[in-house]
Amino acid sequence: MLDGLGGTQGTRETGPTPTYVTAEAETSELPKIVVKSSPKPSDSPVKRSRIGDLPMRVIYRILAVGVALVLAAVAAVVGFISSGSSDQPGGGKTGQIAAPSAAPPSPGPPSPEPSASVSASVSASVSASVSASASASEQASPSESPAETADPSPSPEDWEPAPDRSAVIAALADPRVPELPRDKRLGRLPGKAYKSKRRIEDDRSGVSLIRFGKPWKVFGASPFSTKQVLPKVKGIAHRAMLVSCPVPILVQRKAKDTALLAARWTLNHHPKGSRIGWVASQPIKDGWLLAYRVKYKIKNKARSSMAAVAVVEAPGSKPAMLFVTIPDTQGKRWRDINTAVSSLRLK
Repeated sequence: MLDGLGGTQGTRETGPTPTYVTAEAETSELPKIVVKSSPKPSDSPVKRSRIGDLPMRVIYRILAVGVALVLAAVAAVVGFISSGSSDQPGGGKTGQIAAPSAAPPSPGPPSPEPSASVSASVSASVSASVSASASASEQASPSESPAETADPSPSPEDWEPAPDRSAVIAALADPRVPELPRDKRLGRLPGKAYKSKRRIEDDRSGVSLIRFGKPWKVFGASPFSTKQVLPKVKGIAHRAMLVSCPVPILVQRKAKDTALLAARWTLNHHPKGSRIGWVASQPIKDGWLLAYRVKYKIKNKARSSMAAVAVVEAPGSKPAMLFVTIPDTQGKRWRDINTAVSSLRLK
């Protein structure tokens, strides 16, 4: 190999590395080795509600408590309305409960706290439930006909005798009620006399009366205090019955006038268009007795019933009334009217 410029052949000598190479190696940056690691799965964030930063489980608990409060409030309101129902003695119609008025929302932008929102929701629900329950109570009392629901126990202000005979005058102006006859005793009516030692106690009226055996039977008393009936006759809606109760009309100063108003009232329990024909009018112990034929038509055929009203003074309460009526289709039981009115006793 040629060496140098002269081209002399010789071996290549190894000498020290030039300084400029060493300096360049010392100043150059080493390449960075980056190891890529697989990304760690991030934990799923806690589900948040739109109301602040409360977790949903807290909101669910608050709502559950709110629903429980609403149900308890509705149950309390329904119980209160039911306890004041007009079906109970002396009870009047329950008035509608007004729901509390809701205050208008403030127009400001700040949103309410979660607890305030839940409270407002619960209050609105309770108010709506109260209004709905009260409205339902009002609508659940349909109008009823006086003939079917006449209460034999009017309010206490009617217990005092009327100051005049205006009610009697009005009753006698009714074309269904003729003038009372002169006093006349009730004779024996057709049929066989029934004897029994069994009695029915009328605690409301303060009297007792006979309890008939078969074919008579004790029946649901409402709206009376006691009630006995005969079996129905096919094709006849009117039923024979024997009832007792406090007089259902305005008490008059004379027992005779009270009995007249009571007899007129009993037309509510006879067929439509019935008219009275007097049979007897007589005083009895502590009261008065009126017996009468009630004439009416069924399917354009003239029919009638025998009836009687007995009114007696009962100590410490309104006078008691005994009312008995038997249609002509069961005329062989008319003698039971004599037995019934003669059995009436004060307790």
